Amino acid sequence: MALRKLAAEALGTAWLLAIVIGSGIMGQALSGGNSALALMANAVATGTGLIVLITLFGPLSGAHFNPLVTLTFMMRGDIKPALAAAYMVAQFVGAVIGVGIAHAMFGEALMQSATRLRDGSGLMLSEAVATFGLMGTIFGCQRFKPDFTPTAVGLYITSAYWFTSSTAFANPALTLARSLTDSFAGIALASAPAFIAAQTTGAVMAFLVFGWLLNSPPPQTSPESKTTPERMAS
Repeated sequence: MALRKLAAEALGTAWLLAIVIGSGIMGQALSGGNSALALMANAVATGTGLIVLITLFGPLSGAHFNPLVTLTFMMRGDIKPALAAAYMVAQFVGAVIGVGIAHAMFGEALMQSATRLRDGSGLMLSEAVATFGLMGTIFGCQRFKPDFTPTAVGLYITSAYWFTSSTAFANPALTLARSLTDSFAGIALASAPAFIAAQTTGAVMAFLVFGWLLNSPPPQTSPESKTTPERMAS
């Protein structure tokens, strides 16, 4: 059972990276130099792809595809530490494989070195905000509407591509893997540690805020509104 879960996490993460990198390459190739069109293609492909992947792999492994999702679920007691560590390894390995698959589909070198620097306080804040929102989306859906989680995550990531200056990586495995592509979706390895630190900060803040917010007791019914036999008789 654990092996199937790890295989699902690796395969799902690889698939996600193939979507992110592949749609970035295709979008840039067909946009005629229009960065807005390239970003739109990248965002829509990623968001819709996530809906499918989470729907497919959710019943198998929970469809984390993200070490920070696994970390926060472990902190909540939803997954044991040993399995969480194995999930993270599977996610990083899958992410690297996904980059290679995307490059192979477009006839490029399988592994590259990204040259695009993504630095600055605005981008770091964006990554913290994007990750905070992603975690909040997951926690809220898990509490109130679990079946809507795939759609909600896909829609959130699509929007976060546009409302953040960093285009919402929000995932350490994805961030490191994207340092292996010198394409539209790439990030220089030198920029990755700050991104990951910001993402981790956002995830921890979400764990604390939504852990408090979503742990509220159910609304209390006032004594006056209760229907009792005595009230019915009167």
